[in-house]
Amino acid sequence: MSKQVIDALAARMTKTLGNLRTELAKVRTGRATPTLLDSVKVDYYGSMMPISQVASITCPEARTIQIQPWEGGMLQPIEKAILTANIGLVPQSDGRIIRVPLPMLTEERRKEFVKLVKKLGEENKIALRNERRDANEEVKKLEKGKQLTEDDAKKAQDQVQKKTDEFVAEVDKLIAAKEKEIMSV
Repeated sequence: MSKQVIDALAARMTKTLGNLRTELAKVRTGRATPTLLDSVKVDYYGSMMPISQVASITCPEARTIQIQPWEGGMLQPIEKAILTANIGLVPQSDGRIIRVPLPMLTEERRKEFVKLVKKLGEENKIALRNERRDANEEVKKLEKGKQLTEDDAKKAQDQVQKKTDEFVAEVDKLIAAKEKEIMSV
């Protein structure tokens, strides 16, 4: 029974870690990546869609994102969507392709991004601790319902703590790596 609780905990924590990786990919570092535009939605015949579903997004250079719409009429809506998304990027169109140059990050801006990354890390650590609490409550219920002995419940809680420590360490590693990436010029 306790193995099921631990496995469920590991699955939830893995999902939380995946969510953190996704959020960190959206944080700008000064290097162009298509994920910077993931949050930008464009009006495509009345429905809001991610840019990646109406155009191909590539990064031909380290500081440039290139967007090639599949339909010529999507140039202006994509440009407008990038500008209104308020992500600090200014698109430039040549009539067929949109290029989005990434400006150099100032030291102050880099520090803001580091704060944001640390905040994301802390939020995810809190989520991991909440999952630990839920797993421990589940173990206590099993013990109360006589499905686990007191010793097995104690062992299960120790395993829950070990799992939590592993995942918190992984969050710390991801945050440190992203912080280093942001601060490197």
